[in-house]
Amino acid sequence: MCTERGPKRVAAALAVACGMLWLAGCGGDGGRGAELAVGQDLYRTSCALCHGLNAEGRGLLGNDLRANEFIRGLTDEDLVEFIRRGRPATHPDNSRGIEMPPRGGNPRLTDEQMRDIAIYLRSLEQSSHAP
Repeated sequence: MCTERGPKRVAAALAVACGMLWLAGCGGDGGRGAELAVGQDLYRTSCALCHGLNAEGRGLLGNDLRANEFIRGLTDEDLVEFIRRGRPATHPDNSRGIEMPPRGGNPRLTDEQMRDIAIYLRSLEQSSHAP
């Protein structure tokens, strides 16, 4: 027995399922919604003093991290390692002459938290290329 309610129910069920997947973090962020939010919070408490609240850079203190060529050239693992080690003021690639402290000056940052920051930084790169 086929009625018009059948296709409408299927469409409604599909809409609900898609909405649930989106809410669960399976949207355009590659399923990294939770890590992205945590990374943004960690960035703001550990990195924003020098790099700006929205990663726009802070003059001589820190570079703009949005669409940043250096970050783009690193693997995720290398980016986490860079955050872990920092960069001395005397390093030849240090364009500001100011030390980037290891772990952004927050010695309590764990490897997982630094990965979350890296995910946030990657999202800035992706959003800078959005149409």
